[in-house]
Amino acid sequence: MNRLLVLLFAILATVTAQAQKTEGIATYERKTYWTKLINRMSFLSQEEKDRAAQTWKNDDESKEKMKLAFNANESIYTYSSDEPSESGYSWRRSEFLLYRNFEKDKKTDIIEMLGKTYVIDDSLHTPTWKIGNQIKEVAGYICMKAEAEDPIKKQKIVAWFAQDIPVPAGPERYTGLPGLILELNVNDGDVVVEATNVNFKTLTPEDLKLPKTKGKKITDAQYDTIIRQHIAESMTAHRNPYWTIRY
Repeated sequence: MNRLLVLLFAILATVTAQAQKTEGIATYERKTYWTKLINRMSFLSQEEKDRAAQTWKNDDESKEKMKLAFNANESIYTYSSDEPSESGYSWRRSEFLLYRNFEKDKKTDIIEMLGKTYVIDDSLHTPTWKIGNQIKEVAGYICMKAEAEDPIKKQKIVAWFAQDIPVPAGPERYTGLPGLILELNVNDGDVVVEATNVNFKTLTPEDLKLPKTKGKKITDAQYDTIIRQHIAESMTAHRNPYWTIRY
């Protein structure tokens, strides 16, 4: 009888632990390496690239703290606090919040860019991921590698996801893998978003509540058109498009 009780408690503990690993809040640090990013842009003059290198010198790393509240069915990704970025530069942060409902195949993105706030309501359009066989540790979890491409910005995306956290959520606009994405690498290190901690806990309704926001409602296709046109116009004008949109 005692052995049976021990076995039942062990099973219960395992089930409880598994349940806890599908709900919580992950915190991330998002790093942008501006000199590297600018040097990649062939349409910018060498003078502008040299000026950027001189401006930042060895301190071109811009940091933002982000957070992802998630459970098996939903997620919200946004800034982790009201504090400004750690880059040493002071500017007003744009509105940025990404909501995903995996159960209903719906998403709402609130993104301020180009002088306007857009509310992108659409179905989930996940990237076409190619999962490899490489692994590495991120935030204490063994993660597998997956690759995709941003077809609009022409960026290579590398994601590292933890199968031990079996939810399809992730940072930025990237989701759809069989495990929580704990690290994103955009364009060979131009931007790196890495989890620093995953806190498993029961979320409150407020954790996954969309704020009331006024903005222009558009679809994913319309958003892509805006981004594509802005990048094309910036290239023609020989200016960095990512001063006013998120890289």
